[in-house]
Amino acid sequence: MYRIVFLLLGSCLAISCDDEKSSTIALPYYNEPDFTPIFIENKSEVQTKISHKIGDFSFLNEDSLKVSQQNIEGKIHVANFIFTSCGSICPTMTKNMKMVSDRLKNEVVLLSFSVTPWIDKPSVLKKFKAKNNITNPNWHFLTGNRTAIYQLARQSYFAEEDIGFSKDSTEFLHTEHFILVDKSKRIRGVYNGTLTLEMLQLIDDIKTLKAE
Repeated sequence: MYRIVFLLLGSCLAISCDDEKSSTIALPYYNEPDFTPIFIENKSEVQTKISHKIGDFSFLNEDSLKVSQQNIEGKIHVANFIFTSCGSICPTMTKNMKMVSDRLKNEVVLLSFSVTPWIDKPSVLKKFKAKNNITNPNWHFLTGNRTAIYQLARQSYFAEEDIGFSKDSTEFLHTEHFILVDKSKRIRGVYNGTLTLEMLQLIDDIKTLKAE
């Protein structure tokens, strides 16, 4: 994928700047819905060049507990968008997110937002989590107001590539993307959640972010 090419380019830039290793940033930033990667060599430039951050939110998890932006403050997190009755890509996405969860249980927060929140009430999400043998307390399955979830997905997470802000907020949301967000709530990676190889890259990228 194009993202891997850009990541390789970024790695080359990092290697060529050994004398500034402490200020070099290996992973790109994503500031627009088209996921054009922006590579920044010096951390001091981030504030002026990267304006986009994940917006505030508040939803209920599978235990009917409120999860908001406060739960991801100062933490790396990965978000995806699923629904429990999905019979196509969602089972694979959940299995692949579990791979990330099992490898990095205490190192990252995982947020799986339901795109059918009128069906996926907390009790339904709780059963879904148990059915998939998910015990990680840092992996939240979230439900709430449909409009709020769809707006967050499209405007904050850019969940649908090349669509973002332009898609009608009432149109059904269905995407295979996993979105990697850093401790400052800036987007740092997008991955195809149906591909195991992409999950291995995601795990490596999380480790890279931890070392930033």
